[in-house]
Amino acid sequence: MQYNSLKTLGGQSARLFTELNERRAMTFTVADARSILGSNAAAARSLIAKARRRGLVTQLKPGLYNLVPFELGRTATYAGDPYLIARSVVGDAPYFLSHATAFELHRMSTQPHLEIFVSSPKRFRPQTIGGYRYRFVYVPEARFFGASRHWVTKDQSVNVSDLERTVIDGLCRPEYVGGMTEVTRGIWMQREQLQIDHLVAYAVRLGVGAVASRLGFILERYELANAAQLGQLRACLGTSYHRFDPLLPAEGRRNARWRVQLNVALEELDAVRFG
Repeated sequence: MQYNSLKTLGGQSARLFTELNERRAMTFTVADARSILGSNAAAARSLIAKARRRGLVTQLKPGLYNLVPFELGRTATYAGDPYLIARSVVGDAPYFLSHATAFELHRMSTQPHLEIFVSSPKRFRPQTIGGYRYRFVYVPEARFFGASRHWVTKDQSVNVSDLERTVIDGLCRPEYVGGMTEVTRGIWMQREQLQIDHLVAYAVRLGVGAVASRLGFILERYELANAAQLGQLRACLGTSYHRFDPLLPAEGRRNARWRVQLNVALEELDAVRFG
């Protein structure tokens, strides 16, 4: 917010917006306003309501607000960056953007998504904010690993699953990415950047047989792993067979080496590589 715009605000409003801008906090809560102003909740809500009427603030959800950049002028619909909003929604809870959202951020997908996936060891209800559906995936603390930082602006960042964890999450819950064809396409698109040792270690650490089964089959089919790496994955297999794509019916031949039921045509998988 520019200095000239601040001059037209009252003293308390100018103080609030100056502090929020200095903190680079585009989203804020009533509690944040109370802390900055040293006021009670009623006074903070009243000031925010006046700012909303002037088009300086938009409400993302009850109790959560977003500053409207001055260059946009007055607007009642500005929602801000959906990734930064996700960060604000979870507050102090551990989190990382995941699944289809992480696929998009890592350039593993060409499909735009209006659903933002957030993984956390804390449970949240799904929410719709600014036209985006926020979907929260519960992850037990023992399986909460593999986060990296993604810079949304030059001074604002969010947590996102790293490349290898993004693949693992796609293999574990393909329905949150768009199916196994999308997962395999993402793996192939970023094959030069993937650290296979890292990827295999994540699969072993997660300890989910379906993930080891699907990953082993893909890495061998696409010739992306060596014998030792494949051996580590085979050691994680149980006796049960897993559908290659859980979104599709349990049909197709079974691959005993990887305990996977191939309910996706091999031609479809090979088209990702050679198409």
